[in-house]
Amino acid sequence: MGRKVYVIGVGMTKFEKPGSKQWDYPDMAKEAGERALADAGVPYDAIEQAAVGYCYGESTAGERAVYTLGLTGIPIYNVNNNCSTGSTALFMAKQFVEGGLAECALALGFEKMEKGSLGAKWTDRVNPMDKHFTLMMQLRKFVAAPPAPQIFGNAGREHMEKYGTTAEQFAKIGWKNHKHSVNNPYSQFQDEYTLDQIKAAPMVYEPLTKLQCCPTSDGAGAAILASEDFVKKHGLEKQAVEIAGQAMVTDLKSTFDEKSCIKLVGSDMTRKAAEKVYRQSGLGPENVDVVELHDCFSTNEMITYEALGLCPEGKGGEFVDSGANTYGGKVVVNPSGGLISKGHPLGATGLAQCAELNWQLRGLAEKRQVAGAKVALQHNLGLGGAAVVTLYRKG
Repeated sequence: MGRKVYVIGVGMTKFEKPGSKQWDYPDMAKEAGERALADAGVPYDAIEQAAVGYCYGESTAGERAVYTLGLTGIPIYNVNNNCSTGSTALFMAKQFVEGGLAECALALGFEKMEKGSLGAKWTDRVNPMDKHFTLMMQLRKFVAAPPAPQIFGNAGREHMEKYGTTAEQFAKIGWKNHKHSVNNPYSQFQDEYTLDQIKAAPMVYEPLTKLQCCPTSDGAGAAILASEDFVKKHGLEKQAVEIAGQAMVTDLKSTFDEKSCIKLVGSDMTRKAAEKVYRQSGLGPENVDVVELHDCFSTNEMITYEALGLCPEGKGGEFVDSGANTYGGKVVVNPSGGLISKGHPLGATGLAQCAELNWQLRGLAEKRQVAGAKVALQHNLGLGGAAVVTLYRKG
């Protein structure tokens, strides 16, 4: 481990339904970036390097996005790591500061998406998910349903067969996240539903109804990271949040060798990343007060409880039924509404999670504030594949 790294400012846009607002990715980036700079109270020319994440766009869209903030000639890196893109930009910016390459760095993520389910953009070359889908088709039949709900839905089916988990327990996760989002002005959806409405929503792929699946979204998020010296020099001690641990893990042999739909969607990547982060920070899951995790589908949220060590393996259903995952329980998971309700603009998601957790630790989360939150855990997953886990503490 190198130097200590702190988040000194965060910002994001409201997440919007694709095409519902007249804006483009530079507008989104400008809004999120300017909010993060204002939050940190530092000018753009304090930024020495920038990592910019997005999945859909031309090769130097990162530069075009950051040019809305200033033209200072700094290195700008374009980052694409599927749904974990935002956290990959964060991971890079942290390494710049930790390694002494910069005193202050920017991580920015945005996405301008198309409506409807995600599909392949390039049909004349190997799909980077070919190994995943080939194995899924060996384990479960491929049917006429969108691929992403299928692969995560199959992981949920395996959990049900193995541990007796019920469709209602998955539905309760969707119910919780929609309920949480009512208090988040940045959320794409702010509608509360009854559990019966969640269960009765159109079936996308069993056990996943539409209200247990994340939507496509437009939006951006940003975080400014700095060294301890920079924090002291600029008098930012009161708002600085330490990144106490962070790890990125890509697919392991077990992803493909163990013939498990749960492992195929990254549970072992998550578990290994979490173990590294707990080691780095000297903290464990029992110390965590608030979590933002990658609930692209309700089934993945449950699998992730277990991979992060929030509950024992196979006990995710009981964890949900006991109310341990919400206000008044053991730990508040996805107070923002998560991907299911807040939205999922791929490049922005990891930075929106970062923003939410920094607001929570600084006591700025208003109606969704987790009382006395001191330690926060972030999990961002991209199939094909990478998992980034980050632990924050105020101080």
